[in-house]
Amino acid sequence: MTRRAFITGITGQDGSYLAELLLSKDYEVHGLVRRASTLNRGRIDHLHADQRLHLHYGDLTDGVSLSNLVRDIEPHEVYNLGAQSHVKVSFEMPEYTASTDAVGTLRLLEAIRASGIDCRYYQASTSEMFGATPPPQHEGTAFYPRSPYGAAKLYSHWVTVNYREAYDLFAVSGILFNHESPRRGESFVTRKITLGVAAIKLGVTDRLELGNLDAVRDWGYAPEYVEGMWRMLQHDTPTDFVLATGTGRTVRDFCEAAFSHVGLRWEDHVVHDKQYERPTEVDALIGDASKARELLGWEATTHADDLARLMVDADIEQLGRLIDR
Repeated sequence: MTRRAFITGITGQDGSYLAELLLSKDYEVHGLVRRASTLNRGRIDHLHADQRLHLHYGDLTDGVSLSNLVRDIEPHEVYNLGAQSHVKVSFEMPEYTASTDAVGTLRLLEAIRASGIDCRYYQASTSEMFGATPPPQHEGTAFYPRSPYGAAKLYSHWVTVNYREAYDLFAVSGILFNHESPRRGESFVTRKITLGVAAIKLGVTDRLELGNLDAVRDWGYAPEYVEGMWRMLQHDTPTDFVLATGTGRTVRDFCEAAFSHVGLRWEDHVVHDKQYERPTEVDALIGDASKARELLGWEATTHADDLARLMVDADIEQLGRLIDR
């Protein structure tokens, strides 16, 4: 039997890697795409020719579209990766963030419940839910979100638990710490750094403006993390998991690794700009993924320094192609 998966956020970093993974496992993959005047499918363009990939217009803010799609697709697995996922932007668009990230999850869960289908559900939770709680953070650590994004995701997390307990739904939350790749959005700090390094190395600019250099994050590699998502839905019983490397690095450390990879000193190019700082900062996020290692056999193998180098190489190649046009 061919298994069917439904992915919200399929055009994003995680969605594109997850679609690749599921297609490699012979799934039929259905993806939710927001209607826009310009196409934003660059991350999945290379999958376009695969007849097992089906894209559908819809939105997490539209419960009717979600109900219709769940009813028509009858997925065996649902991965809710769609979100307004930029923390700084969530302070500027708090209501939209709540509607998409919090109530959007409720709409999707209710669509599954009302349809009566037997499926397994994955909720993309986030380390930002821990916020001000000191590391290391694991599944039993107290939550203390420090942004509208973190608060919206906390609602999603708990409503997923509630639907699991109230309706016996196979629903899990993956509490993923920061995970990056060359497909990361250009406004996220790691990608901003590696794009900046590429631009400086190729002579396009000579400076990079950043906010808080002291923030500590646990950075892993996105393709490894989507493998963890899939493993959570193959587990015998629904439960929540942290995915993380267990190693914390500052933004400054990431800068140093990225710049030194191309023979540059970050201190000669990075300029601090307060506009990139958050109203309330999360000082340190470092995850403990012992549960995932023991129950899923999952472990991160790519850490921050290697991640910085591979992202710089990819951005130099990409920017170089644009310059040569």
